[in-house]
Order: sequence, then C-alpha cells, then structure tokens
Amino acid sequence: MAVDSGSGGATLEYTPTWALATVCFFFIFISIFLEHSINLLVNFLKRHRKNALTEAVEKLKSELMLMGFVSLLLAVTQNSISKICIPAKIGDIMLPCRKKGASEEKETEDVEHFVIVNKIVTNFSAAANGLYDEILRQTVHRRLAEEDDAAASDSCGDGKVAFMTKDALHQLHILIFVLAVMHILYSVLTMALGRAKMRRWESWEEETRTMEYQVENDPNRFRFARQTTFGRRHLTSCTETSFHLWLKCFFRQFYNSVAKVDYTTMRHGFIAAHLPSRHNFDFQKYIQRSLEEDFKVMVSISPLMWFVLAAFMLVDVYGWFVYLWLSYVPLLVVLVLGTKLEHIVAKMALQIKEQNSVIVGTPLVRLNDDLFWFRKPRFVLVLLRYTLFVNAFELAVFVWVTWQFSFKSCYHENTVIIVTRIFLAVTTQILCSYITLPLYALVTQMGSQFKGKIVEDQMADILRQWHAEVRNRRKKEQQLSQSGRSSFSIEWSAMRNSIRRAFRPAEPAESSVHSSNRWDTRDEIVEQEGSSSRGFRRNSDAES
Repeated sequence: MAVDSGSGGATLEYTPTWALATVCFFFIFISIFLEHSINLLVNFLKRHRKNALTEAVEKLKSELMLMGFVSLLLAVTQNSISKICIPAKIGDIMLPCRKKGASEEKETEDVEHFVIVNKIVTNFSAAANGLYDEILRQTVHRRLAEEDDAAASDSCGDGKVAFMTKDALHQLHILIFVLAVMHILYSVLTMALGRAKMRRWESWEEETRTMEYQVENDPNRFRFARQTTFGRRHLTSCTETSFHLWLKCFFRQFYNSVAKVDYTTMRHGFIAAHLPSRHNFDFQKYIQRSLEEDFKVMVSISPLMWFVLAAFMLVDVYGWFVYLWLSYVPLLVVLVLGTKLEHIVAKMALQIKEQNSVIVGTPLVRLNDDLFWFRKPRFVLVLLRYTLFVNAFELAVFVWVTWQFSFKSCYHENTVIIVTRIFLAVTTQILCSYITLPLYALVTQMGSQFKGKIVEDQMADILRQWHAEVRNRRKKEQQLSQSGRSSFSIEWSAMRNSIRRAFRPAEPAESSVHSSNRWDTRDEIVEQEGSSSRGFRRNSDAES
C-alpha cells in the first residue's frame, strides 16, 4: 500500500523504480543531447573562424546556466516559501485577476451543478458533449486549486493566507523559462532577417571594384553637391525645415531605407577616415563582423533586464491594462530609432552641402559622434536590446498564459486587446529585423569608433587563406612531379625490355627460360667488366 505525502501524492519511497529510472534517463538524455549540440555549434563556428558568434554562444551558455540556478533555487525553496503566511487583506491587494464574490461563486456553482446533471441525464450531440467536457475539466481544475489554497490557508491559520502557493511558484518557474527561450529566439530571428536584408550589400561591395565605378567616381571630376546621386536623394525641398526633414526621414525608413548610394558614400567616408591607403577594403564584411560582435550583447540578459521583468510583474494589476500599453513601447522605440538613423544620413548630406557646394570626386561624409544621442553610437544598441527584450516578454506572457490557464483565463477575456498585442509584437519584430537593424549596422559606422580587432581578424583570415592556397599549390606540384618521374621510369623500363627482345637470338621455346637467364648473366658480366675497366682507368690516372 502506497503511503501518501501531505499533498496527497506518493513519495519517492513508494514510487516504482522503473518509473524513477525512466524519468531520470529521459532528462539525462535530453541534457546530454543539448550540451552536445551546443558543443557541435561552437566547434563549427571555430572552424569557420566566427569568433564573435562563438562568444555569443558562450553568452548563451551562461544564460542557460543562470536559468539552471534559478530553477534549482525555486525547486529547493518552494516548500519554505509556501509556508510563509501574510494577512488575508494584504493577499487581496493588486491581483492580476479579479476575485469572484460570494453571489458570483454561488451562481457559478449552480450552473456547474446544472451542467453535470444534464450531462448525466441527457445525451446531446458531440459538440455539446465537448463543451460539457471542457466545462467539467475547468471545474475540476478550479476545485483542486481551491482545495490547495484552502489547505495552505489552514496551515497559516485564520485570517492569513500563503505568501505564494506551490502551484504559483511552479507557474513562475515556467514563465521565467519561457521568457528566456523567447528572448533567445527573438534575438536569433532578428539577426537572421537582418543579415538576409544585408545580403544584397555584397553585390554593392563587388561593384566598387569595377572599372565603371572608378570612372563614375573619378577623383578629378567636379560636380555640384545637388547634382550627385547622394545629393539628389537627400538634398530636396523637404529638407529646408527641421520639421519637414524629420517627417521625410520617418516615412523613408519604410521604403528603400538603405540605398546603394548611401552604402557607397558611407563606405568612402569610412575608408577615407580610417584606412586611406586601402581602397579595396571589404566594408561589407567589416559591417558583418561588427554586427556579430553586437549580437553577443543582444542575446545576453543583463541584471537590469531581470529587474525590469520584476517591475512588469508588479504593475500587472487587473484593470490597469499595463500589458496593452506596454505592447506599444517597443513599436514606438523602433520607429523613433529608424527615424533617427535616417536623420543622421540626411544631416551628413546637409553638412557636405554646407562645407562645399562643389564636390570633387565622391562626396566625402565626415564621421562625427555629435549626430548620435549623447555622442554615443552604442546607445542605439542599448535601445535595440531592451526593445527586443520587452517584445519577447510580451509574446512570452501570451504563450505562458495560454499554456497554463488556456484561453478562458482573465488574461484573455478581452479578445480585441489580445489581437492588438499580437499584431504589435509581430509588426515590431519585422520592423526591427528588416529595417532598423540594417540601418543601425551601417549608420553606426559613421561614429569615431574604429574596431581594429575586426580588421586584424580579417587580415589574419586573408593570410591564413593565402597560406592554405600556397600549401595546396605546392602539394599539387609535388604530386605532379612524382607522377611524372614514375611515368618516365615505367616508359624507360618498357623501352629497355623491347630493345632486349629485339636483339635477343631466337631459341627453342623449351630453352627460353635458360636463355633469358644466360642473357641476364651476360648483361651482368658486361656491366661488371665495364665497372672494373672504369676503376682501372681511375687508378692509372691517379698514379700518373
């Protein structure tokens, strides 16, 4: 007979060993599989010399380890936390869902009783039976939760309730796990979509090495600033006032946010400022490596983010609609960021016009930190990072509520709000990935900061590639020379045998073996005589 614990379930002492071993094997297998997969990913990145992405994966491993510590602490301390008692009046303050009154509970019980009686007495259609089953399932779940709460209240005494029940701690555990997974997925998806948008920059980079580009951007060619392609794009009548300029930049981010002329002009300004002697510098690869460096920052969760998460949970009170207003914040931040980055490009064009009305060669933009907020281009990365985190939190809460409480929860009682939140989250993700991130990757290179480590890594990759090519070329030459010598020796042996057969006297077939032996012996005698004669000549020369 199984002995029950205080919560009504069998303890580990009376659990079948096959069940215990099965559960242990399953979780150990999943853990080892995940660890091996991460190690394979790290080795793959190291083989392809993706140092920044390797560090990003290491950041991811540290976040997973932090999640493991949080899970361990929640599992160990949940019994102690559930025994903490607080006054019942304090326990009814700032609830995320409204508690039902006595009359409402009585009406609910009457409806449930009526449903159960009709379920037993009558036999309706399959759809009605499914509805009844859903109502009964929710009724049983709510009754069990009420019994657990009552048991916790009984352990606390009259007028007091548990600080947090075991079920609430378990649900909090799941919420933190879903949030971490959603944040990682959001960051990876944002990087993937952004790099897909920037893939066409490779053709622009290749075009800068063509003769047509060199002729079009002849350093001895004089043009007015407004006649250049960069000037025609940015120096229009809409840029005469500050309001019109900001308005134009706001709408430009939705269509052709990064044009080819923007890329080539900023590339020219970057190379002129940092690498004036390397006109063939691969600016697109530099941007890609720089974005990989930033990705390891985006994927990590800072301590401040965890405090922001706690603040969001604090203000999630029924009737405040905090999550609805919160869903607008990432979208507004992304739109403001895109407008600001477009405004920086337009301001650089205006500075070219103010400095020189006549341009010699390619328009030269001046790298300046004054165009960025607080003179810090990296501040844009901070805003992007927190925007992704808040957006991931929005979707994580929706998934968690649906998973734990189904669509019948008070969180989902307003369908319009739920649809609005999902629409805003998806829209923010698309804008951030496909518009804001490529703009950030290009425009932030116009700051004064130069990442020399990326250039060193790029030069090291070029040297390693050159060394590998030289090594492969030498190996092929050695193989060809060896094959040539072996083929020459084979041909010489075949020619030598044919000459011997041509000068060999004809003999009967039965004595062919003996004749061949005699022929070989004769050759050896001739060779020995020749060698002895040569030795005799050398001795005579020495004596003379």
